[in-house]
Amino acid sequence: MESSTIHHTDKPRPDKANENPAIKRIAAVFGDIKFAHTVFALPFALLSAHLAFLSIGGYRIDKLIAILICMVTARTAAMSFNRYIDRDLDSINPRTVDRSIPSGRATPSDTISVVIVCCLIFIAACWYLGILPLILSLPTIAFILSYSASKRFTWLTHLWLGTALAIAPMGAWIAVTGGWSWEIAVLCFAVVCWVSGFDIIYSLQDIDFDKNHRVFSIPATMGTGNALIFSRTVHSAGFLSFAVFGWLVGFNYPYWVALALVGIVLIAEHSMVRKDDFSRVGVAFFTMNGIISVVLYLSVLVSSASGLGIQ
Repeated sequence: MESSTIHHTDKPRPDKANENPAIKRIAAVFGDIKFAHTVFALPFALLSAHLAFLSIGGYRIDKLIAILICMVTARTAAMSFNRYIDRDLDSINPRTVDRSIPSGRATPSDTISVVIVCCLIFIAACWYLGILPLILSLPTIAFILSYSASKRFTWLTHLWLGTALAIAPMGAWIAVTGGWSWEIAVLCFAVVCWVSGFDIIYSLQDIDFDKNHRVFSIPATMGTGNALIFSRTVHSAGFLSFAVFGWLVGFNYPYWVALALVGIVLIAEHSMVRKDDFSRVGVAFFTMNGIISVVLYLSVLVSSASGLGIQ
């Protein structure tokens, strides 16, 4: 008796990525954005929003969701625009040559498409939050995007980035309350100093490249030693500003314990980087600064549970 053989006539499944090349390219754009780095600005936006909601008597989930949408889309637009503007530099920098555009995994048009869509969603979310957020949305997104070009003409690019991220806390406050807060302004200044300080450290990796290709940065302009001094100075100013912010709001001991931890982390961060050794810049940049933002946010939640907040 002959054995029967079953012949499968199903066609082999094509690779999903090959089925959707456009999706693959857009995914490559998003892969460059490093969503985990949202930990730098998002906790301060949530911190500010939390205090703002307390000041008006309670949370509004719809506004919180809109604020989160603003945060994600603004950051995605800014990072994608940065990849677009820097595509020529990225293609000759060994540290960035594997990014989506230089590697051919995405096109400049793909990246700009992401920027445009995210900007439109950002503006729509601002419109939902109120007339003032809508009015401020265009200058805000323009300033955030302009950071990508700032490194072509000024060594203040680090402060530019810090200011771009510091917009988040004030934006969240305005979105909830519709007004200004001097306490949040102090927090914003602290964020400017904090971000500028660690961005200076991060840019040490590219000091030789920046010098050779006329990219402005404090390390390339002032030298490694002076750049580290500048970073320590603005970090010290940021630490003091966080202290002033806590004093103005009237936070209790959880905040001050957290701030003491922040001081220790900043000291540890600077001890990891020497003018002749940048091998631990990655740890100093991401891990340490991620701790700072999250710890301060959690401490505000705990402190505000005691009824303290901006009146």
